[in-house]
Amino acid sequence: MLVLKFGGTSVGSPDRMKAVAELIRGEEPRIVVLSAVAGTTNQLVETANCLYRKDKPGAIKCLDGLVLHYEGFIQELYATKTMAQRARELVQVHFDYLRSFTKDLFTQYEERAVLAQGELISTALFQFYLEELGRDSMLLPALDFMRIDKNGEPDSWYIQRNLKQELAAQANQKVFITQGYICRNAYGEIDNLKRGGSDYTASLVGAAMQASEIQIWTDIDGMHNNDPRVVDNTRPLEQLSFDEAAELAYFGAKILHPSSVLPARQHDIPVRLKSTMQPEAAGTLISSASSGGGIKAIAAKSGIVALRIKSGRMLMAYGFLRSVFEVFERYKTPIDMITTSEVAVSLTIDKTDHLEEIKNELEEYATVEIDPEQVIVCVVGDLVQETQGEAAKVFQSLKGIPVRMISYGGSRHNISVLVHQQHRDAALRALSQGLFVPQNQAVE
Repeated sequence: MLVLKFGGTSVGSPDRMKAVAELIRGEEPRIVVLSAVAGTTNQLVETANCLYRKDKPGAIKCLDGLVLHYEGFIQELYATKTMAQRARELVQVHFDYLRSFTKDLFTQYEERAVLAQGELISTALFQFYLEELGRDSMLLPALDFMRIDKNGEPDSWYIQRNLKQELAAQANQKVFITQGYICRNAYGEIDNLKRGGSDYTASLVGAAMQASEIQIWTDIDGMHNNDPRVVDNTRPLEQLSFDEAAELAYFGAKILHPSSVLPARQHDIPVRLKSTMQPEAAGTLISSASSGGGIKAIAAKSGIVALRIKSGRMLMAYGFLRSVFEVFERYKTPIDMITTSEVAVSLTIDKTDHLEEIKNELEEYATVEIDPEQVIVCVVGDLVQETQGEAAKVFQSLKGIPVRMISYGGSRHNISVLVHQQHRDAALRALSQGLFVPQNQAVE
């Protein structure tokens, strides 16, 4: 069994959707996971925002714009009037449902149902296209098997049991089309795996079915050794370990959702990153195999807030750090980086929903300084302690960049530094120049 996931850009136009139909050919049984057509989710989010503001005309305008977009999409995708009409009727049903939310009270529960419509539409349109081609395939509703528990975490047992039941009922079928991102929660309500969740869906499905490989198809030819939007002449990495890929995904590599590595790693299922624009390219293979030592890639995670917590009276006292961590635990706020000294603790967070409450609690026994607009720049590789000179290369490359914090030694796979947002791009370019140019002269 193969699991193939295609993102919004990959199904973002009729031509791209037609290309996906060719890419999913093969003899091995496969589950194809699709995102919403590019731009749809953003429009649905804006629709929801209008409804929260009770701006019903604004919501209707957003929906009308999407209907026009899908009308053009349908005209170009289908060759027969019969199938085009089926598609129009399908879209009409979904948008009648969406317009119904303009008539009543709108809450977060309704918002989740609104956001689910993009994937439901894209998979139905794709299934209709395969039927028009005479291709044997079947729509597999994710809402029938994908579920999260009361803590918002995937219910792996439920997913595996129900997915296997669905597939067993169609034992002779080889191609299944399903939705990424959407699921039900523990109460049976429509919910989702948050932005980027289609990757997570593919990984969870692959784990449940013990797939031979999970393929993530995007518009980029693999995970690059730096951000190609900022740095010239980056190159895709042929191979990464699960740990290296997890670090890069978490610290800003946009090609892969951070949560999607864990289910694959737990079941030792290789993940291959491929490009729909360059399907012949090798892409990046992520697996449990060693990818060799040394520095592999650089990523940056923006939207970071740094906190400096000072307490001369209590810092060295037993239990002080525990008290600090308990504050963040109460507000379910993860810490990314942390450094300590005799007089202060500095740490970073990217979830700021409860920043004010956290600050107020910490100030009961410490002074707190907050630095917003920070960026974690992460250098990833197989950085064993015995390797000489790797850290020195990193710090020498950043000699012209003001660094707020440094984290090294907590993991054998990364060296992280904190810089202000205004120095992000300069730091990425400086690291590429210092770490990669001497080997291959890839960066001008």
